[in-house]
Formats: sequence, C-alpha cells, structure tokens
Amino acid sequence: ELHMVFTRFNSMVSQTVEVRRMLPLEVVEGVSEPGGEPLPLYEFEPSAEEVLDAILPLYVRARIQNALLQAAASELAARQQAMHTATENAEDLIRDYTRLANQARQADITQEISEIVSGVDALASSR
Repeated sequence: ELHMVFTRFNSMVSQTVEVRRMLPLEVVEGVSEPGGEPLPLYEFEPSAEEVLDAILPLYVRARIQNALLQAAASELAARQQAMHTATENAEDLIRDYTRLANQARQADITQEISEIVSGVDALASSR
C-alpha cells in the first residue's frame, strides 16, 4: 500500500493532518439486480485495462499535486498566523514598556518639582 500524509488547509486558523491511501485503489462495485450479479458502473471501450493504464498515472499525479498545494497553503497560513501573533505580542510589549517609561519619567519630574517647591519654601521661611 502507498499512503500519503499531508496537512489539509481548512481555513486560515485551522489545518489538519490527513492520511490518504493512494494505492491500491478501492474498487467500487456496481448496483446489483435482485438475485443477479452486480452490474458494472461503466462500460469501457477500449478495454478497462487500457483506460486504467492511461488514466491511473494522471490520477495519482493530480492527487499528489493537490496534496502538495494543500500543504503549501497550510504552511503559508500557519506562517501568517504566527507573524500576526508575534506582531500583536510586540505591540503589547511596546505599549507596556512605553507606559512604564512614562510613569518612571513622570515620577522623576514629580520628585524634582517637589524638591524645587521644598527649596522655595525653605528660602521663603528663612527670610
């Protein structure tokens, strides 16, 4: 058996791992008449072997290409989501540290003003 494992793209925030059996293909039986043998789903002209020999490589190639495209889309979506989250976290950090720096600067200014006012009061009371 040949199995393919890839990431299926569901949405920008949701990707799922999928395992798909590629070969051997599952045979689907036709509809059966009561008490009779199953009727084929298709009649082939040329023979079924010739049709399958021509179509099977194309089918497998298309399924592999689809899986590769799904995996690429999933990877890009995951990267975009990770970059979006990193950007939001960086903006939060910038906002928090800016606020802390402003509070520290404001505390220094308030202390300097208090010292100046205290000095002025001391000079005024000494006269």
